[in-house]
Amino acid sequence: MSTLDEEDRREYYRIEDRIALEISPLSAADALGSDLLQDDSPLFNLLSELHLSEFETQHLLRQLSDKDRTLAAFLKAQNKRIDLLSAVVAQTLIGEIGAPRPVILSEGGVEFSHPEAIAAGSRLALKMVLMPRASGLLLRAKVVHCHKKSDGQYEIGTEFIDISDAQRQLLARYILQRQAQQRRQALEQNGPTAS
Repeated sequence: MSTLDEEDRREYYRIEDRIALEISPLSAADALGSDLLQDDSPLFNLLSELHLSEFETQHLLRQLSDKDRTLAAFLKAQNKRIDLLSAVVAQTLIGEIGAPRPVILSEGGVEFSHPEAIAAGSRLALKMVLMPRASGLLLRAKVVHCHKKSDGQYEIGTEFIDISDAQRQLLARYILQRQAQQRRQALEQNGPTAS
């Protein structure tokens, strides 16, 4: 995938969120590869595969529910059970990756604070656990900017590279769900407005 210019990066909707995030430099081979990254953690790989496969089969479940409601209801119950197991795996991973932290997230990339500078153009592996559904994603990213903040931390802006369609769609769905949830919370806090 080619590098996105400034205008293209702005076309994605951005949300402020809290996610578990682990950042590591990519090896030369991983930086150039177009295959999906694999992590050393079998639990993280399991979590990632569970959510990608669930995402990829959603259209089949919708088609099936039109033809056989009983079978569709059974499969939805099984999905719920798998989601519960995924949540347990995610809680274990958060212990390994670290507590969720504030980020600005879009389909195109993620911006976060970091204690050390990372040079623009650097290639990174970003291991993310998206809350509260605990979706695990391991993505390649390129640093597009690094600015020192007044608190001594560095604001690191990245863009995702070599992201699969399934990963992008999973990320887009997550962002839309979080956006809707944040709007509902804002409405509840502000109360109904008079017309």
